[in-house]
Amino acid sequence: MELFGDLEAEVMDRMWARVEPATVRDILEDLQQVRPLAYTTVMTVMDRLFQKGWLTRERIGRGYVYATTLSRSEYTARQLSEVLSSTDNRGMALLHFVRSMDPAEVEALGDALRWRAQEKGAD
Repeated sequence: MELFGDLEAEVMDRMWARVEPATVRDILEDLQQVRPLAYTTVMTVMDRLFQKGWLTRERIGRGYVYATTLSRSEYTARQLSEVLSSTDNRGMALLHFVRSMDPAEVEALGDALRWRAQEKGAD
């Protein structure tokens, strides 16, 4: 799975933090609180993210409004799946991963597994 470059990751972080779609100007204003950037730089990055399929866009007037194609959690799940697919023993990789989890994460995993079992039972 493709990882984001530094500025792409910053843009995606801002996009995931928003409830509503955003314009280039919206993201530029967020990013400029951390570092100075040109409008065209942010516009180019957002266009690239659109071309790569990470953002959707809709023309509004002379510009675009962008939205993410995946939530942050969906993106993270894809990354985890990609990492697991690169091992020759997924079970052992999962075991080592679970051993590294704190109690709250273990509980959340248990909840997810129970939900999955119920979902499968409803099929």
